Amino acid sequence: RTILAAERTYAAWVRTGLAALAAGVGASALLEDLVPAWLGIATGSLLILFSAFCFLAAVWRQMLKVAPPRPDTPRLPSALLLFINGFLTLVSLAALVGIWLG
Repeated sequence: RTILAAERTYAAWVRTGLAALAAGVGASALLEDLVPAWLGIATGSLLILFSAFCFLAAVWRQMLKVAPPRPDTPRLPSALLLFINGFLTLVSLAALVGIWLG
């Protein structure tokens, strides 16, 4: 049960990061004509930076060791977690650059 709970927490961090990434890109685009340009860029940037934090926190949280008892379910491979969340972090940073330059 402890591993499944850890994986649910990991999924929640990734889900929150993806939502923040989408909200950051959307806020930047939707606020473009409604508020001063710097405010739309700042709002989008903060949300995208929060998404990158969520992706990094997901890996950090998942890498913590699970205390006994020994679970009968295998853990997700660490290399897979690092690869996927590293890629998602790069996507967040690319979106951030896109907001600043676009």
